[in-house]
This record gives sequence, C-alpha cells and structure tokens, in this order.
Amino acid sequence: MASLGHDVVGVDVDPGKVARLAAGTAPFYEPGLPELLAEVGDTGRLTFSTDMADAAGARVHFLCVGTPQQHGEFRADLSYVESAFEALVPHLAPGDVVAGKSTVPVGTAEDLARRLVGTGVTLVWNPEFLREGFAVQDTLHPDRLVYGLPSEEGVPTPEGDAARALLDEVYATPLAEGTPLVVTDYATAQLVKVAANSFLATKISFINAMAELCEATGADVTRLADAIGYDARIGRRFLNAGLGFGGGCLPKDIRAFMARAGELGVDQALSFLREVDAINMRRRVRVVDLVREVSAGSIVGRRIAVLGAAFKPDSDDVRDSPALSVAAQMQLQGAQVTVTDPQAVENARAKWPDIKFASSAQEAVQQADVVVLATEWAEYRALDPAELGDLVARRAIVDGRNVLDPAAWRAAGWTYRALGRP
Repeated sequence: MASLGHDVVGVDVDPGKVARLAAGTAPFYEPGLPELLAEVGDTGRLTFSTDMADAAGARVHFLCVGTPQQHGEFRADLSYVESAFEALVPHLAPGDVVAGKSTVPVGTAEDLARRLVGTGVTLVWNPEFLREGFAVQDTLHPDRLVYGLPSEEGVPTPEGDAARALLDEVYATPLAEGTPLVVTDYATAQLVKVAANSFLATKISFINAMAELCEATGADVTRLADAIGYDARIGRRFLNAGLGFGGGCLPKDIRAFMARAGELGVDQALSFLREVDAINMRRRVRVVDLVREVSAGSIVGRRIAVLGAAFKPDSDDVRDSPALSVAAQMQLQGAQVTVTDPQAVENARAKWPDIKFASSAQEAVQQADVVVLATEWAEYRALDPAELGDLVARRAIVDGRNVLDPAAWRAAGWTYRALGRP
C-alpha cells in the first residue's frame, strides 16, 4: 500500500516483529518483500507501531490478523480478530472504514458491523487472496478484488456506497490495470476465500485419490493429469499428485468451513470435505510406506534425508507442513532422520527440536539409505543424480512431489519411487 502511494501504519502486538519491520527487515521469508521494504523505507510513507492509538487518523483500517484452527476442534479461533477489533474501535472516527481481510466464518462480519452501529464507521469485508511465495505480486497485481458492503435486499446502503468509493481510492492502481472487481454483500464476501480454498483442496485431493488408484493398477498419475488437464473445463493447475497441501490456510480453512456448515445446519452440503481432508492426510502416511518399501520393509535405524521442511517452496512457513509431518513420523518409527530446507530450518527446529537438521542437501544426504524429496524447491529439482549418488550409502529416492525425472535418476543407478507412478 505504501508503494502505491498511500501513507500506512502497521500495528502489531509483537514488539520484536515491529522492531524488525521498522529496521527494514522482513520477519519471515517472502520473495520480493525485503526489496519492497527497502524501496518504501525512505519515503516516510510507512511506519510500524505496537500502539493502536497510532491508527487514529487513518481513513481505512485493514484487519489482517490470523484465524487459526481452535485446539482440539475444527472451528476457527476468532480471538485475534475480536481483540484487534476491540482495540481499534476507540480510535475510529465517523467516516472511517474498517476493512476485514481475515478469513472468518460467515456471520462474523455481520456481528462486527452491529457493534459499529451509531458510530458513523462502516465495516466492509475485503478478503485477501495472497499465495505465499507470490504475495508481493498478488498484492500489487491481484487477480480480483472483492468488496463485501453493507446492503439492504442486495442493494448497497449509502454508507456502503461511500465505503466503496474509499476502497476504490485505495485500489486505484490495480483497478486502473483492469483488475476485476466483485461488489457483493457481507455473507458472499466472507464465503469467497474459504470456498476458493475448499475448491483448490478438493482438486488436489482428487488427483491424489487418482494416485491411489494408479498405484493399484500400474497407471501413471502424472500422465493421467496431463491428459485430463487438456480439458479446458478442468485445467492442469493443481493437478500435481504428491504429498498434498499444508500451510496455515487450506487445512484449517476447510475444517472451519465444515464446522460453520454444521452450526448453520447444512453440514451435509460440505460432508465431501471430510474425505478431501482424509485423502490429504493419507498421502503423508503413504510416503512413509514408500520409504519402508525401498528400505526392505523396515526403516528402524535407517538414515533418511528429507529435502524440504516448509509446506511449499519459496516460503519459510512450516505450519501443518507435510514434509515435517513425514520426517517426524519416520523419526518416531525409529529412523535416523536429517532434514534440510533453504529457508525453513530455524522455524522447523523450533517446532521439532529433536530432529537433526542440515544446512544443505549435500550435507543432509551424507551416507543416507533413502532420500525423500518433500518440498519442491527449485534447487532440489535441479540436483544432479550422479553427483548426489556419490554422497549416499544407497541410491534410493522417494519423490514426494512427482517433480523429478524418473528416467534420469534410474539411469544414474537410483531406485526411484513416487506417489501414483509405477
């Protein structure tokens, strides 16, 4: 927002994070973010604070806090949204707009809006669609914008029209670039993000279900995905069989979606998401099974190198990481596991301090009996099978992401296994 010319203050309760940001240092790995912080750092348009009072005077207040899964159940934890909202309210002025970006259960916006009645402040719901690894691009050049405005019988109220005009100012640059804009009501705007995530999760789990069938029949799931992906109604994206999805969005969002559907009495409408979730979790167990198969039936005492700790490449996020889940399962079953990752080692070590970590793939695979590719970083996809073969004890690899060339690895003397491939 600062790079688009706006004056911005970022407020957070974490003093360490605020101090790093104020110094121009990103508190997490995201390509392009350090450069963007440096670019706007000298403009004076971007400041950071731990004091919500510093938000006073702003015209638009974006609510961007997390909504993690509640411990021991599926529903979303709204405590961070609640606390941030309550802390902000005393500093709002008539004419201000509060724009919710957090992924929340439908009905949350309506509840927050009721608390603003009589204040002259308008709530809108403006979901974000950022992909980790592409967040800068997705912010500056979004593929769509959604405004959920207060409305009566589907027609925006005068307050809603004024809020829309203010959001149009905020997003003037992407709108001028032709970014599609969907203007709708609160309920629809809240459903957009979680519906999109549920669809993507379903598509990923569908191809992973096909991978299970391919393994039972000797078919090749990658060729299957190529063939059905030529159908314009289906498309090839997100049809990559492998370890499945993780991270801080898709898993918890589909579970919260199911929980909210149950509260609304329409749980049967989303019952298929239970199998989507189950298929995804089965992939992690199946990778451990493949490692066991290439280890003559037992991984006890085997030295296993896991390439990847982040839930996806170009991120240091290890929340619900399939890679770490597989590594932890194998260690708990008696294997000697070493994990490496270009960016996520420190975050992974904080989560699993008992696992051994290495700073590079070459260090991790030293005298390994099996190598597992668990996160498809470009540098792992580019590894030379002959050179890597000189470092391991046994040339055996399980490609958990179906991104390596089986012929090249087998030609170099490796036993190659992958999910859904002969």
